[in-house]
Amino acid sequence: MDKPLLIGISARIYYPGSQGPLPGVFTKTLHYLEQSVAHWVLSGHAMAVMIPAVTRDSIVTRSDLTLPDYANALDGLVLQGGNDVAPESYDESPLHPDWAGDRIRDRYEMELIDAFVQAGKPVFGICRGLQLLNVMFGGTLLQDIKTQRPDSRVHREPGQYERHYHDIELQPGTHLAGLYPGLQRATTNSIHHQGIKDLAPGFVIEARCPDDGMVEAIRRSEGPGYVAAVQWHPEFHGPGDAATFDDTPLLNDFLAACRAARR
Repeated sequence: MDKPLLIGISARIYYPGSQGPLPGVFTKTLHYLEQSVAHWVLSGHAMAVMIPAVTRDSIVTRSDLTLPDYANALDGLVLQGGNDVAPESYDESPLHPDWAGDRIRDRYEMELIDAFVQAGKPVFGICRGLQLLNVMFGGTLLQDIKTQRPDSRVHREPGQYERHYHDIELQPGTHLAGLYPGLQRATTNSIHHQGIKDLAPGFVIEARCPDDGMVEAIRRSEGPGYVAAVQWHPEFHGPGDAATFDDTPLLNDFLAACRAARR
């Protein structure tokens, strides 16, 4: 049998004191992988490998092991959800202190994306990952949907987190629609207050929220390689749950691209 695929997953970052108290952690930065994301990748019979960031206070330097080394060793990249994308990453200033985002993580993940794209390896973004891909390739974001698009529906409900849902509408003729023949609408979780404002050049919209037109899935249509992302969290949809979108074909398509890249 072929060796299992090795899928790199970008790290979430916890900064001491910045996100509320965390028992036992007082002075150290944490790079971590959310279990549900790892399990989603594992459900496709692939191995999940978290890729830690190297920052200025690290005990190693970038020259010790570079991100392109990871891109060459691994078969694909998944971008986890998490903190907001910093407005500075798309040449804006925060409209509110709470929307300052995580510029450190932005830089780290942009370098990761570039390394994997240059190596010809597939990249798939989840939630924040969709927003960061859009920004990296020249798009912009709404810093807060409720503030900047007050006529939009609610896309994040405090206290409900992954139990907040709305419909998505697949765009006819797209690659994503081709993975789901005969399916036009489905229900996904919705856990974001930011979203795409200007779509990056060379990308197509593959799904929208039918209630307000907000972008829910994108794919790079120009340039080599596989670069795609969704605004929802596929790792939070229970397998076999008929009430929500079945993300299995989406995962299988990404992993098939990873196998092709390996060959």
